[in-house]
Amino acid sequence: MAHYRAADSKREQFRRYLEKTGVVDSLTSVLVALYEQQDRPSNALEFVKERLGAADLTSANTEALQQEVTDLRQKCARLAEENKDLKTRLQHYEPENGATAD
Repeated sequence: MAHYRAADSKREQFRRYLEKTGVVDSLTSVLVALYEQQDRPSNALEFVKERLGAADLTSANTEALQQEVTDLRQKCARLAEENKDLKTRLQHYEPENGATAD
């Protein structure tokens, strides 16, 4: 009897692990998508593989986009600093009263 409890405990730990890491949600999403297909694919396993592979691509795309956002934020900060510097320099050459120098 103790053997069954140990096996059940291991299964429960594994089930929690799959839930925690998002595997259950990913598999559920793929299976729901397969269920909702009006024209069922002839190779269901290939459908599942493609859908799970698409999740990997999405993750890679997300990482690339996050890096691009970081790069663009840094560039924006540099340009804002350059703009501030140029405005400061321009004020040096502009008359204080707003009149143009002839």
